[in-house]
Amino acid sequence: MTSHRDRRLHYLLLAILAGVMIWSWIAPADRTTWWLESFPIFLALPVVFATARSFPLTRLAYVLITYHAIILLVGAHYTYEHVPLFNWVRDHFHLARNDYDRLGHLTQGFVPAIIAREILIRRRIVSSAGWVTFLVLCVCMAISACYELLEWATAEILKSGADQFLGTQGDPWDTQWDMFSCLIGATLALLLLSKLHNREIARIESPV
Repeated sequence: MTSHRDRRLHYLLLAILAGVMIWSWIAPADRTTWWLESFPIFLALPVVFATARSFPLTRLAYVLITYHAIILLVGAHYTYEHVPLFNWVRDHFHLARNDYDRLGHLTQGFVPAIIAREILIRRRIVSSAGWVTFLVLCVCMAISACYELLEWATAEILKSGADQFLGTQGDPWDTQWDMFSCLIGATLALLLLSKLHNREIARIESPV
């Protein structure tokens, strides 16, 4: 059962996400790119709402989902190549490219890792911690691979119209870096958040 504290958090996260989405929608750099970058949100949100009663996630998972959505919406508004803060980082540290795209793919591993871990543990799909870790990493890398295939398919369909969506910035190894960033993100999530996540899972399965 969802507690009053949980409901307040859910409403707060929804309000934040709605505000960022409205801002992101208003005068983006490229409308087609906006839809391409933000479409995962419109796939995920109906699932989140549909399962909120039958399989409510931990507070940690909902916070991370909101964070991931914000990352996508910022990239959708500016395009990943032109996010102002990361332009400043590029210029200040004399980097070769705007690395907001790397942050996006790191997040693509970091957030799904916790969601996959939660489903595996709470559904008791596997009991071994080692197998949980292995399968979480496999799921995250599969998501990353599917996204890279989607980028390739979009580029084939839209040709030069997909340049902003691809965001390769002239890097021939961009796909490999994207998937490596996802792997790093998933690994960091498991290393940094597993103990907290275990406490959250225990709380939601044994509410006081």
